[in-house]
Amino acid sequence: MVKRIAAIVVIFGCSSVAWVILGSTIFYRTYNAGTSLTERVASSWGAPEQQLPPTIGYEWQRTEQVEVQEHGNTVLRPKVTTATKFVTVDGSQITADFHIDYRQKGLLWFSTYMLDFAGAYAFQNPSAAEQNFVFRLAFPAERAVYDNVQLTVDGTPLTLDISGKEATGRTKIASGAKGVLRASYRSQGLDSWRYQFGSSVAQARDFHLTVKTDFDGFDFPENSLSPTEKKQAGDGWELKWNYQNLVSGFDIALKMPQKLQPGPLAGRISYFAPVSLFFFFFLVFVLSTLRGIDLHPMNYFFLACAFFAFHLLLAYSADRISIHAAFAISSAVSILLVISYLRLVVNWEFAVREAGIAQLIYLVLFSYAFFFEGLTGLAVTIGSILTLFVVMQITGRIRWDEKFAKRIA
Repeated sequence: MVKRIAAIVVIFGCSSVAWVILGSTIFYRTYNAGTSLTERVASSWGAPEQQLPPTIGYEWQRTEQVEVQEHGNTVLRPKVTTATKFVTVDGSQITADFHIDYRQKGLLWFSTYMLDFAGAYAFQNPSAAEQNFVFRLAFPAERAVYDNVQLTVDGTPLTLDISGKEATGRTKIASGAKGVLRASYRSQGLDSWRYQFGSSVAQARDFHLTVKTDFDGFDFPENSLSPTEKKQAGDGWELKWNYQNLVSGFDIALKMPQKLQPGPLAGRISYFAPVSLFFFFFLVFVLSTLRGIDLHPMNYFFLACAFFAFHLLLAYSADRISIHAAFAISSAVSILLVISYLRLVVNWEFAVREAGIAQLIYLVLFSYAFFFEGLTGLAVTIGSILTLFVVMQITGRIRWDEKFAKRIA
């Protein structure tokens, strides 16, 4: 009996090493390719976006006398330069509508989104003369797609000069006149969106931003401003940031909801597999001993292989089909292997009632607990305690010396 138990322990140890190797392989496949996958998604869809408010100012030509070298002599020559005086934004009314559209690459899901952005920015010409105003809207990301980019002043569209980083428009504003610059576009982004007030502590007067989503599960990153108002609207939310005179070094940021990641999930389940196999072996060993069923260590070896088949199939199907479908198929295959094998070794009753149910609990349900982040440890703990209770109750009156003596005889 001691040799048999030692052989089972060796089988368990070798199986555990195999699961560690498989789990490490899954994480390597996931995160080694993760950077390149992110780059591929960003190149085809768009990168995380960070929107700055537009800059508004007026330009004029000025002539300066500068020193230049001519024939070895220093002379003064006139140089015409363009000067710009920026004006403050007196009020902002901004809306940003988000639609989530997930993309899967390999063993990872990426939170890609579509954005409809529109902003109205109030300003005034503070000078005593008509000025040539210039309006610049920085694009929130260089690697992105923009559609229907528009800048208008008091309803009049501006002719845009598009550079690699910004859209620029110009028009004349009368002395002391007030105006409203409206900026709008449609874009695509990845993972997160930010509205930045500036590179450091900045001021925003009469600021109003409304974010609308058709999803929930979003988050607000650290070092960002929480909304002053929020309410559920259909399948999504309406979030508002309203400030009369904001002075802050924080940005407004929205982190998109994350889908369940197949790669990390399959890796964690593989690392946890030895715990599932331990409970299964323990219960099968106790039940077979109580019933006088002679299971050879080779039988335990094939049972361990059937358990390993679950994780191996899950690891290499999760990037092809839905993680839930992959989990269901892998579970069915592994349970079928165990039941069809033990009905030959023992009988149908033991294969289905004892081994099948035990595998359903310790392999399938324990592994499925990983789908509920934060509850895995509690679920496994409860399952372990219940297992201990059941085994203690059914074996409390057993005389183990007699049982092991019969097996040795």
